[in-house]
Amino acid sequence: MFDCRHDLADTGLGRRAYAQSHISGARFVHLDEDLSGPKTGRNGRHPLPDPLIFCARLAALGMTNDRQAIAYDASGGYYAARLWWMLRWVGHTRAAVLDGGWGAWLTAGLGVTAQSPAIKPGTFSGTARDDAADARSVANGLEQSRIGVIDARSPDRFRGENETLDPVGGHIPGAVNRFFKHNLAADGRFKPAAELRQEFSALLGSLAPAQVVHQCGSGVTACHNLLAMEIAGLTGSSLYPGSWSEWCSDPQRPVAR
Repeated sequence: MFDCRHDLADTGLGRRAYAQSHISGARFVHLDEDLSGPKTGRNGRHPLPDPLIFCARLAALGMTNDRQAIAYDASGGYYAARLWWMLRWVGHTRAAVLDGGWGAWLTAGLGVTAQSPAIKPGTFSGTARDDAADARSVANGLEQSRIGVIDARSPDRFRGENETLDPVGGHIPGAVNRFFKHNLAADGRFKPAAELRQEFSALLGSLAPAQVVHQCGSGVTACHNLLAMEIAGLTGSSLYPGSWSEWCSDPQRPVAR
């Protein structure tokens, strides 16, 4: 079990929350420190880490290749979905997100603790898949009408309004918007598979899931849309990890508003 709680505006919140109370046996992973690599100013706010470093970090937390990994957060699953996607990225398919997250666990009255678990390092290895998109492949795919891009950010940020995280507002020309929070029902859990399938199918039109590239601001909430499509049975889409924060770092790339 992995605790992925985080706040983009207060990056220490997750660690403090974990120290106060967490699911018994859960290990804490930090979005910036464990689920991201070094930033260059041109590769986005949450670039993917070196896969060997990522695997070594999980091994140090007790992960092994034969274990089921379950991730949770307190934000509707979108930080947890990043870990879910990254595990699959390195070939580990036994990965899941706790539906409803921390809130659902507390509502169910299940065990929590402030005590850190005793961790025995494991052996965990993987090989990164080559299906993560980069800016060039996204630009070429859109130009040649080979792919569709789904942007998981809020509608106002997609339109280029109220941008507070990145220096440029707008979206990748040709992208369509699917706010990740629309994947959730009122109780904070994912909508039923049939409902998600209907909604995403309407968005995809004639595109096959394998032609779809997901992005957001920095490759985090896009994973939530990837997970929602997986739940819906629409498998095979890819992630553009650099997302808008990488795209807008190059003034030569076009911007739509």
